[in-house]
Amino acid sequence: MSIELKNLSKSYDGNTLTLKDVSVRIETGEFFAIVGPSGCGKSTLLRMIAGLIPATDGNVLIDEKDVTNLPPQDRNLTMVFQNYALFPFLTVKDNVAFGLKARKVDQTEIDQRVAKALEMVDLAELGDRKPKELSGGQRQRVALARAIASDAKICLMDEPLSNLDAQLRTKMRAEIRELQQHLGLTVIYVTHDQVEAMTMADRIMVLHDHEVQQIGTPLQIYQDPRNAFVGQFFGTPRMNLLETTPNEGQLQTAAPLYFAKPAEIEPHNCLIGIRPTNLTILTDVSDANARIENVEYLGTQLIIEAAMDDGQEVRIVQDTEQADLYGVNQRIKVVPNGKFFIFDQKGQRIGQGEEEIEDGTITEAKYALS
Repeated sequence: MSIELKNLSKSYDGNTLTLKDVSVRIETGEFFAIVGPSGCGKSTLLRMIAGLIPATDGNVLIDEKDVTNLPPQDRNLTMVFQNYALFPFLTVKDNVAFGLKARKVDQTEIDQRVAKALEMVDLAELGDRKPKELSGGQRQRVALARAIASDAKICLMDEPLSNLDAQLRTKMRAEIRELQQHLGLTVIYVTHDQVEAMTMADRIMVLHDHEVQQIGTPLQIYQDPRNAFVGQFFGTPRMNLLETTPNEGQLQTAAPLYFAKPAEIEPHNCLIGIRPTNLTILTDVSDANARIENVEYLGTQLIIEAAMDDGQEVRIVQDTEQADLYGVNQRIKVVPNGKFFIFDQKGQRIGQGEEEIEDGTITEAKYALS
């Protein structure tokens, strides 16, 4: 079942907008993630889709039918919450069956649906246990089984994995994605974790300051960010954002660090966004422009935090084979080596470029307007 949001807005006090003018179409069977920092309106948007809170303006359509003013039970969807929302005094089976009993579904059909749902989430042997006897991951599986048993074709998930440890979250991400594809569910998944969104979703909506910043595939969001917020929000370690001034057809930091720019961009101060993998370190040079402040060894890569001579902080990813070359307080030269983005002072992207170096010298520079 498809979902369409048309100019959806929400204000709790009649003056301040918690959400402003959200429009998107989510196709049948799509895994759609809503991502953003705390307080940006993610859960509010999900609750408006569910019908738990009314929209101030705009419309919600499910399979082309306007359900904006319909109660939750008439929207043919189910919801998985962050805190599992299980009844502690009911068994696993009874928790899964609760919604079906409330809808007065035939008992034989209830038993069949519950058994099938528990089998799908690998809890068939635990049906007679109470929630307190289960681990966090198992409780989350019960919540998923309840959603599966409902037979609704739309599932809304509100940060369902945030209470789990990191290793279990990784496992549950794969399981949820596999179940979604197997059942053909349309899933709307709210999270503040960009890794969850990147690894699970077909498309991502990025919310910030109560507005949609960008909608696209994980690849589009990462490789083609519309503004500085999106660029920094996605990617670990996060994108470097550097203040620059124009100088003889280039943009440069005061450190100095040079970036090519399209001639069409008016000569004014810009922000350069460059990912840590697209900066390179040169050692044993006479024109150093930075000092190493910290070196983190992460097994497959080094993350080096450095202070540029103009006071700006940068993060650089280097090969672990070069670990012995770098130490805290060491003077180094930082140079761009790869793709970068040009943002105006409001953070909107106005251009992009790419520079390649060899032996510390720029051998090729490419750039374009956005």
